[in-house]
Amino acid sequence: MLGILWLIPALPFAGFVVLALVGPRLSRPAIASVGVGSVGLAALLALLVSAAFIAAPPSGNHYTQTLWTWFDVAALAVGVTFYLDALSLVMVLVVTVVGFFIHLYAAEFMRQEEGYNRFFAYMNLFVGMMLTLVLADNLLLLLLGWEGVGLCSYLLIGFWYTNPANGWAARKAFVVTRVGDVALLIGIFLIFTSLGTVQIQDVLQRAAREWPVGSVLAVGAAALLLGGAVGKSAQLPLQTWLPDAMAGPTPVSALIHAATMVTAGVYLIARTNTIFSLAPSVQLTVALVGALTLLYAGCSALTQWDLKRVLAYSTISQIGYMFLALGVGAWSAAIFHFMTHAFFKALLFLGAGSLSLALHHDYDMARMGGLRKEMPLTFWTFLIGSASLAAVPLVTAGYYSKDLILYSAWVDPLGSPWLWAAGLVGALLTSLYTFRMVFLVFFGERRTAPTRGPDLRMQVAMVVLAALSIVGGFVYMPNALGGFTPLANFLNTALPPVVTVENVGQEAGLEVAAGVVALLGIYLAYVFFHRRPQLAAGLARSGWGDGLRRFWLAGWGFDWLYDRVFVRPFVALTRANAADFIDAIYGWLARLGELAFRLLSSTESGRVRWYAAGIAVGAAIAFAIGVWS
Repeated sequence: MLGILWLIPALPFAGFVVLALVGPRLSRPAIASVGVGSVGLAALLALLVSAAFIAAPPSGNHYTQTLWTWFDVAALAVGVTFYLDALSLVMVLVVTVVGFFIHLYAAEFMRQEEGYNRFFAYMNLFVGMMLTLVLADNLLLLLLGWEGVGLCSYLLIGFWYTNPANGWAARKAFVVTRVGDVALLIGIFLIFTSLGTVQIQDVLQRAAREWPVGSVLAVGAAALLLGGAVGKSAQLPLQTWLPDAMAGPTPVSALIHAATMVTAGVYLIARTNTIFSLAPSVQLTVALVGALTLLYAGCSALTQWDLKRVLAYSTISQIGYMFLALGVGAWSAAIFHFMTHAFFKALLFLGAGSLSLALHHDYDMARMGGLRKEMPLTFWTFLIGSASLAAVPLVTAGYYSKDLILYSAWVDPLGSPWLWAAGLVGALLTSLYTFRMVFLVFFGERRTAPTRGPDLRMQVAMVVLAALSIVGGFVYMPNALGGFTPLANFLNTALPPVVTVENVGQEAGLEVAAGVVALLGIYLAYVFFHRRPQLAAGLARSGWGDGLRRFWLAGWGFDWLYDRVFVRPFVALTRANAADFIDAIYGWLARLGELAFRLLSSTESGRVRWYAAGIAVGAAIAFAIGVWS
């Protein structure tokens, strides 16, 4: 059964090829069948492969499948080879299963849009590239998938390209993430020149054997890999592209934020964990970047009025939690939160899309309100996703994964009370901004009447993701609640096990603290945005409150800063370069050529007698030259 592994990425790629070549000649139902069906079959095969892998684990708890040799030059031979272990298997399952339900939802959501075949072609290519990334057994094949998802994000963010703002957002995402991609590429060069291979498992083994802890090569390689991860996963300081990426269709936002592109950085760090373990200073930086990012994004989300931008900043914050877990060495905790986050964040984006269809494609929460009775399915599924994001205790998947990260930040050898405190404050901000959305959209006075509800395909996707947002956390239970940890046991075959202190009392106390903070944030949201909204309005109108609100609303001024430090100086240099004397030389050559053309073209008068005279004169000159010579 493991031999069919290659079909999992091949099916989305095949869907892309079919839609790209014959899509314009297909009907919309046929396009949806190809686009949705290819990912659905990939998800089915992923489940079958998972069952076979778990039932009869291969030797070494991994399976390698080589399809062909990509290239063999000098000492570098690279194949198109897939590597399946517990880590890549979890990633494949999330990408295909969540991706399938997003595709199913999109079949209805995009039904009236132009470019229906183009949309699904891009989406299939996106899934195929992400699967290539997580299955790659070497850094160059991983880089191919890495750049592929970057290309697809550009195409999908700018899908409605007739609006210049959408094209600008797509270019911004492409350029900002390229900064991190350059760091990743240099890191791959450094690894190859130092260790002589790009095979990931060989790299990790040789690094552990040849690089001392804290060595310059280990620190340099880890720092460069972190640069790539920061760009792709929208962490400080390369986070500015993600809120503007909301210009794309809502299913695109769900796919980018939940199952594909922004989690690539998390996977990269987890996959190369040995290199980060050899560079403790860089691993600490990973934790600090995550802690600062989750606080930054939580504050920014609290002031947004566009529903999708709230969710975008929420994604930045939740990826920050994953980085925090990676930084303290809680590798499986990061992957656990990646999984639960994929469920509830995809659900929330799909709920936002359902609201936009009912409200004339409007995402402004100021024009929403009172929708819980008129859109009950959207309300209940959105509420479940919000509860999981806010980590409501005991009953949501998000609680178990976030609680594990907070616990690890406190007790792991690389953790500290300061990192735990940052995560706890972030949890308060998360529940506060999350239920601000819920109360503004579904409670209070109705401001806009909905015109329609989600159809069956959209409903199925939302209900399934809602169920996963509840039960998805029960595969990794804390010791204080029974210690049922099949996911941890599975991931420990591919990742270093989480080192924690077995203190059930301490663990229970930290769980209670996390639960109380989550409930406190919900209560504060209830008071400020439903029960007594004048309190929030008063704070926003106060001098310091208005300044802070504007600062957070603008993403802490990062776009303003980058515009003045990087964009404007670069534009000025390009203008100066365009006007330098070198260009003037070629400009005069072009003008000389143009003058010669005009002189020669003036001879083309259409007068036959002048042509005959010219021929005679030319012949006489040629004869004279011949006689003279």
